[in-house]
Amino acid sequence: EWTLAGDVALARLRTALAQAELAHDGAALGDLHEAMAACDGYRGESRAATLLHGLGFRAGDHARPVAEFSGGWRMRLELARALMAPSDLLLLDEPTNHLDLDAIIWLERWLASYRGTLLMVSHDRDFLDATVSAIAHIEQGRLGWYRGGYSDFERIRAERLAVQQASHEAEQRRAAELRAFVDRFRAQATKARQAQSRLKALERLQTTEAVRVAGGPRLVFPEPVKNPERLLTLDTASVGHGDRPLLDGVNLRISRGERIGILGRNGAGKTTLMRALAGDLPLLAGERVTARDLELGYFAQHQIDELDLDASPLLALRRISPTTREQELRDWLGRFGFSGERVDTPIRVASGGEKARLAFALIVHARPNLLLLDEPTNHLDLGMREALAEALADFAGAVVLVSHDRHLLASTVDALHLVDAGRVSEFAGDLADYARWSASRQQQASSTGDDAAREARRAGREGLAAERQSRLRERRPLEKELTQVERRLAALTTEQAALDAALADPALYSASNGNGNQVTELTRRKTGLAAEVATLEERWLQLGEALESLAEP
Repeated sequence: EWTLAGDVALARLRTALAQAELAHDGAALGDLHEAMAACDGYRGESRAATLLHGLGFRAGDHARPVAEFSGGWRMRLELARALMAPSDLLLLDEPTNHLDLDAIIWLERWLASYRGTLLMVSHDRDFLDATVSAIAHIEQGRLGWYRGGYSDFERIRAERLAVQQASHEAEQRRAAELRAFVDRFRAQATKARQAQSRLKALERLQTTEAVRVAGGPRLVFPEPVKNPERLLTLDTASVGHGDRPLLDGVNLRISRGERIGILGRNGAGKTTLMRALAGDLPLLAGERVTARDLELGYFAQHQIDELDLDASPLLALRRISPTTREQELRDWLGRFGFSGERVDTPIRVASGGEKARLAFALIVHARPNLLLLDEPTNHLDLGMREALAEALADFAGAVVLVSHDRHLLASTVDALHLVDAGRVSEFAGDLADYARWSASRQQQASSTGDDAAREARRAGREGLAAERQSRLRERRPLEKELTQVERRLAALTTEQAALDAALADPALYSASNGNGNQVTELTRRKTGLAAEVATLEERWLQLGEALESLAEP
């Protein structure tokens, strides 16, 4: 329903039809059915199902309440809603940020068939190459226009800058020659007229601005202190949550200097695999073998989320390297773009890209020989993505990379592994082969529009019921405890109010009443109540977070 609402005219027709059916208004129903046929409204559900399928939603997700989805999946729903709307102009701001590679490949094909005008902001250079016919580039307060995709933009811009710089230098040489003539002959009567002519020519001389290209960011990953041959192995590993394996029979060996890219749709288990490699997720079966001198650097979204926002970059680095001199810490942060006041500014005010850079600075400070990177470009602009690609190309250790950024993958990895259907296997091909494989699989998985809509409704009802039952089983004991905690907190709050009233009574402190023991007892009880309330409130927050997590996909 959320996606269908993107087609506002269709949504209004569907509402009007429902109302006419309730009112048994035959005349209105006839007109509305004609209007539905005229706007191809009967294919609305199949269009919505096709969009949702292409963006990675399972059939069982189609009937779920929007509130049950996490933030990233809600952004996909917003994108589906925008694509659902018939339009002459489509505005997309970073549409690939929350998509996996399969969804990006599907979106490229969808946009290729879009007949309207597309205006889009994106940091994905391969996506731009595949979808746009012109680039509008904002630099130093000016808008430049370039025909072609991003690769064409880079080439044409470099050519323009070279011509501009050559013109500027030629003008500067000509200006210097004219000034030298004027300065030399201005005082000579025989040359005064010529000097005056040169002076006017100097004033008329056109000036081309010198090229001013801001120095791009640069990341430098240090060489590992030790770099053993065999770093990490998963041997017939089963990986998952609880007692349910998501991946089974995983055999993966990572050796010195290897560059492995991990492919697969969202939900296939890429992040689960990375957590198992990092040792964050215990294996359900099999074995994880590490080299004695393994030094692991693991980058994932939670590293950014877990940064202490009240700390400064300098303090964050000092916490992991307390014996290092402050100047060395400052120099290290400077290599990642933190200098001056930024080193001492709370992380809270940093942008997403700055937090990502800081996470990299902290991770590679220990000089790892194996980097596990799970979607490292999510908050990075094009400049930082280029810097990351260059740093990884120069890195002497091994790399395992999950990314929807094909340029980064192509620049970094030498081998591809596919996570699919509960297995991890080497993918025999390159990224272009994977794009073809993904497109073919999506076409095979897609049924006709009407069949997709019917399947979505049926599977949605069945899947929704099964998932709700599963969540209900897990939620019931938590909800029961939450109710008990809330009741206990209410009782303690009432008792606290009574204690406060008693302790506020001046008569209690009257010397003639001799209530010293009572005051002591009431104060002791108040302190005990405050401690119990604090414990219960902490438990209340934990239960609330646990219940909220069960509502996410």
